[in-house]
Amino acid sequence: MNSDKITRIVLSLVSFILVIVTAGMVYSLVEGSIPAFKAYGLNFIISNNWDPTSGKENYGALPFIAGTLITSVLALLISLPLSFSASLFLGEYFRGTRVARVLSMLVDLLAGIPSIVYGLWGFYVLRPMMIELGIGNQGFGIFTSSLILAIMIIPYATSLSNEIIAMVPNDLKEAAYSLGATRLEVIQTVTIPNAHSGIIAGYILSFGRALGETMAVTMLIGNSNKVPDSLFGTGNSMASVIANQFGEADGLKLSSLIAIGLLLFLITGIVNALGKLIIKKMR
Repeated sequence: MNSDKITRIVLSLVSFILVIVTAGMVYSLVEGSIPAFKAYGLNFIISNNWDPTSGKENYGALPFIAGTLITSVLALLISLPLSFSASLFLGEYFRGTRVARVLSMLVDLLAGIPSIVYGLWGFYVLRPMMIELGIGNQGFGIFTSSLILAIMIIPYATSLSNEIIAMVPNDLKEAAYSLGATRLEVIQTVTIPNAHSGIIAGYILSFGRALGETMAVTMLIGNSNKVPDSLFGTGNSMASVIANQFGEADGLKLSSLIAIGLLLFLITGIVNALGKLIIKKMR
């Protein structure tokens, strides 16, 4: 058996294992969430009532779906101008310089910091700042958690966008410069059009990272089981409610939390699928 056949067999086996693991995850989530959907049907998704009181149990996922989407979208909007500017700085204006190498190293370092560290920093530094500004209930809330999420996803978006921008052929840029284009015009007419699909992919991956973030959001969002009434109000995300209540849950409540996990899995998959479709259309 030659090396090509061995490589093909190994790669096929690894791909098969990945499919089996994914299928197992989906099966366990679906099986665990069946009691919740049997009890509440599709109303589980649109209900905003979460009451674990014995004898009055009623569970709805809408507050957590809303909290997840609001914090993630807001974090993406906050991070977009900062990460895009940083990627242009690293990949275009100071490409190959010592300054760019140092900053790239710092960006990679930020991406590797555990989420619990971000949560602690947000709790002891960012939250007091929100209190001084009069934002949120005791500094907790949607806006505070969105800020920490934005800080967390900036390194991902910056690093990916920087790599894509650096891959734009120099020949195209030099041709534009030879025609008298300025640096800004080269970025607008050459760099961004050639790198836009990769940049969008980076933001989609960053958005997916924000959707599933748990600890930092749990420490700052306020953990109230209601639909957020404003950007500065408290709420809960899908990941944070699972982290907070899974340990003590059983019966219908446990099934409802598993159902929320299934919904989070589906939302993340839909976001990634839409991102791939957008990239394909733009290409």
